[in-house]
Amino acid sequence: MKPTLVFDWNGTLLDDADAVLKTINAILGRFGRPDIDMPTFREQCELPLSVLYRSVGMSEGEAAIVDSDGSAIFHDTYEPLASKADLRKGARCILEAARQQAVSTIVLSSYIVDPLRSQIRRLGLDNCVNEVLAFESRATQFKSMSKGERLRRYMQANNLKPESTFIIGDMPVETDIARDLGLISISITGGFVSESRLQAAQPDYIIHDHHELLPILQRYGFLCNA
Repeated sequence: MKPTLVFDWNGTLLDDADAVLKTINAILGRFGRPDIDMPTFREQCELPLSVLYRSVGMSEGEAAIVDSDGSAIFHDTYEPLASKADLRKGARCILEAARQQAVSTIVLSSYIVDPLRSQIRRLGLDNCVNEVLAFESRATQFKSMSKGERLRRYMQANNLKPESTFIIGDMPVETDIARDLGLISISITGGFVSESRLQAAQPDYIIHDHHELLPILQRYGFLCNA
């Protein structure tokens, strides 16, 4: 039996925490609010980001303006910044090792399918990612099916076994999904939330970069020749 690797994208495979923070500070500046730093971002970050906007002092009306028109203010600022972001340390190595051993790799994201696929192409990962599960458009982001439900349906349709499915993410939501679906959860630090918040969610494992993922998989008897 081969494993299935389910990766979050933003903050997990893509090293874009700085791009998101710059975007949020640009938005805060539009409303005369002070910048926040990375530790504050990691303590306050929740999805959808309207929760974060309110927690750092924006009014309900201001947050609604940012959320209007498919969150165009966010996306139009973020996407040029994200287009320069690289993969996180060790990510390419683990994805290539999985590809070489025909291990199924899925990207499960709260972002949007088309720009996410564009990022995958830009980074040369087309052959390393078997499926992208994400929101269909800006208009449906955080309004249609949740990440957990999207993955549950995909696993059911493809007869994936929970006991050999690993979910890797940088936020507590991935640990929650793992708990709901019976998966093996791996949290990676250095993304969108602090290590203390990841620890509080109690994943099965916490890693600091993707090089630390391979020994975990090998402990289960997977990718032993990588």
